[in-house]
Amino acid sequence: MPVRPGDARALLETLVRVDSRNPDLVPGAPGEANCAHVLAEVLGGWGFRLQWQDAAPGRPNLVARIGAARPGAPTLLFNGHLDVVGTDGMTHAPFAPHVADGRLYARGACDMKAGIAAMCVAAHRAAGDGLPGEVIVAAVCDEEYASIGTRALLAAGVRADAAVVTEPTRLAICPAHKGFAWLEFTVHGVAAHGSRHDIGVDAIAHAAQLAVAWTTHGRDVLRSVTHPLLGHASVHASTITGGSGWSTYPDRCVLRVERRTVPGEDAQTVHDEATRIVAALQAALPALRVEWTVPLVQAPSDVATDAPIVRALQRATAAHAGEAAPIEGLGCWTDAALLNAAGIPAVCYGPGDIALAHAATEWVPLAEVEAAAAVLEGLARAWCA
Repeated sequence: MPVRPGDARALLETLVRVDSRNPDLVPGAPGEANCAHVLAEVLGGWGFRLQWQDAAPGRPNLVARIGAARPGAPTLLFNGHLDVVGTDGMTHAPFAPHVADGRLYARGACDMKAGIAAMCVAAHRAAGDGLPGEVIVAAVCDEEYASIGTRALLAAGVRADAAVVTEPTRLAICPAHKGFAWLEFTVHGVAAHGSRHDIGVDAIAHAAQLAVAWTTHGRDVLRSVTHPLLGHASVHASTITGGSGWSTYPDRCVLRVERRTVPGEDAQTVHDEATRIVAALQAALPALRVEWTVPLVQAPSDVATDAPIVRALQRATAAHAGEAAPIEGLGCWTDAALLNAAGIPAVCYGPGDIALAHAATEWVPLAEVEAAAAVLEGLARAWCA
């Protein structure tokens, strides 16, 4: 069914009807391709210039441009991801949108197809009377796992003067968010019968002491590593697995730890502190044998609160609501970090509450979707003028 140009609710309902679960999170899931093609059909009909990028086989990015593409003209990038997480345990039908009390319920309604609907409608409306600059809408794949979509976008040379990632922020302006690092520790023991305490070495007990060491580090050190908008850095034990039976000393245990970072911290920061923590524990516990890796690091993101894109977004929110939206930090990670690292100042602003992302009950206020579309339209008109 065609989506009337500029109809944010209809576009949102169209997008959430398409199952776009990330196959790296849900084996056998369809991925983003079908949703990207549905969106392309809509935006092509609205007058956008379309471009496809394959981040991986069957995992496309859709790049849609509107406005004047002139050398030196101002450019604004709207970025959002089409992939969603799994649906196990949901309290409502995941891909049959339901509206009640002004809320639209569906998987991906909040995270983040509402943001995509708002940014597409905003770009279309802003270009309606002619736009001296260009708005680039990037609907990318795989943000929920490894962000191969936005990485491919940047590798292909897509650039803009500034960007808004329309993740759910409750319509607050979020110029900073935390990063994270995943650490995996493989602790080795000596297998033995449960009665042979003289020869058995308990890998699980040693891994538990390593988990306690990280917890102590979080309490005694990381609480003083702070950012004005984000609070303090943190760490937690994520999973622990090991052992083979009731009466056997475990010879192996794997502990996984997640470290949430604030701006100013990087991969080297985490590597150095892990090295110190392991060395200190080995000094106290000579029998400890451990190997560790850092499978994934995603950097934090930080844009100055007086940066041009932040000020422009404040003006746009004030023009719509009578007062500027609050400036806040965002605890979760987003593709804004990759855009910033590539030299594109990027902030997060969008409808919905991140607390409802990945939840058993996921919804977005339709009023916030319309408000976000209006604000982003005003931002695009001003920025690209």
